[in-house]
Amino acid sequence: MNDFLERHFQLQANGTSVRTEIIAGLTTFLTMAYIIFVQPAVLSGAMFGKPTGMDFGAVTTATCLAAALASAIMALYARYPIAQAPGMGENFFFVFGAIPAAAAAGFTNSWQVALGVVFVSGVLFLLLSFFRVRETLLDALSPSMKNAIAVGIGLFIAFIGLQNAGLIVKSPATGVTLNHHFGSPDLIVFFAGLFVAAALHARKVRGAILWGIASATVLAVVFKLALPHLPESLATSKEVAESLLVKRFALADKLVASPPSLAPTFFQMDVRGALSLAMLPFVIVFLFMVMFDTVGTLVGVGEQAGFIKDNKLPRAKEAFIADALGTTAGACLGTSTVTSYIESATGVEAGGRTGLTSLTTAGLFLLALFFSPIIAMVGGYAPLTAPALVLVGAMMLRNVNKIEWDDPSESVPAFLTLLGIPLSYSIADGLALGFISYPVIKLLTGKGRTVHWILYVLAGLLVAYFVGVRGRMG
Repeated sequence: MNDFLERHFQLQANGTSVRTEIIAGLTTFLTMAYIIFVQPAVLSGAMFGKPTGMDFGAVTTATCLAAALASAIMALYARYPIAQAPGMGENFFFVFGAIPAAAAAGFTNSWQVALGVVFVSGVLFLLLSFFRVRETLLDALSPSMKNAIAVGIGLFIAFIGLQNAGLIVKSPATGVTLNHHFGSPDLIVFFAGLFVAAALHARKVRGAILWGIASATVLAVVFKLALPHLPESLATSKEVAESLLVKRFALADKLVASPPSLAPTFFQMDVRGALSLAMLPFVIVFLFMVMFDTVGTLVGVGEQAGFIKDNKLPRAKEAFIADALGTTAGACLGTSTVTSYIESATGVEAGGRTGLTSLTTAGLFLLALFFSPIIAMVGGYAPLTAPALVLVGAMMLRNVNKIEWDDPSESVPAFLTLLGIPLSYSIADGLALGFISYPVIKLLTGKGRTVHWILYVLAGLLVAYFVGVRGRMG
């Protein structure tokens, strides 16, 4: 076995060992394992109390299988220590963009159409990777717009996290307001998880987000067990009685179980619906998002590990293909866009230099399948996963300083994008504001020739969509 690993991954040539690679793979897994809890909660709608129709257990299985398969392809084909899983940002765009758009277009199987959109975008990404034309699409959006998208999605994710925690609540006077009942069990659990995760992240502790979720879960279990023994006046208080801890948090009846059935989501994507005119803009946006994520991760991790030579990343084509195969396979299994995780940088920091690192991570995702009762317990109680959303959102906000604020033709569309996403409560609508305004403002400022033709086409499609489809909805 060691001889095979040495020959395939060239461990000595890369200055590493089997032990180092396994430790690095475990490190990467710990930093990204939060997606196992978050993904099914998002796609099923359990996180928001609004079912999408997707089965929680099936999405859990699809998430672990897709992450394991994609990471293994990256390990064996591209031979990079970069793990993959369903992407944060893409999953929210799936729920708040693609599914509502499919429903608005008249599709009764909206989540199946959304899976079809993910599948088609993955196939397109795969073709672009083979034919080496991805650079054209990457250059279509300016750096300001790319970073504005990341910032906007980060704000949106954090905003949803604060709402799921119960810290931000609806207000008839102002729309939203701060919940001042800090004695609520939900808020206590949320703040405990957030503070632990943030403190550990600041101290550069690996798996900070996962440890935050774990600490919040322990506290929630203690509260759940202690509630029946609290003084009657406290146990029946409005804050406690109306908390999600009382209404929705259910303790797992066992630690280990067989993986949930994949049948409810397996090969359920509607490709024909995804290819309709109404869904075409979403195919393009998903394509852009996975390309941006992949490029950003490959460059970031590649620079850290010293893989990039003469401004080029060896085996970049193989890495792109691994990403594209992960997305197409993920859609077939029943989960949203699979992408390379920047958290892989923690594994590189721990010494990982070859695909054996990501192969280890893949194996751990498969092992996680047998802990579905714990995943269901954590994923079904929103304040436990809310700290992960807030912290991930905060990390995504760092891109705001890469926006070209001194050029209004860049900054105004970028600003409309990053602000439009959280305020419209729709990633799709926020992106539409940016994608429509960008070519128009460039054209009016005499810079129309600097805009790639595909953005004019996309703007036209979006205007037609809003006037022809959304406009009729009122």
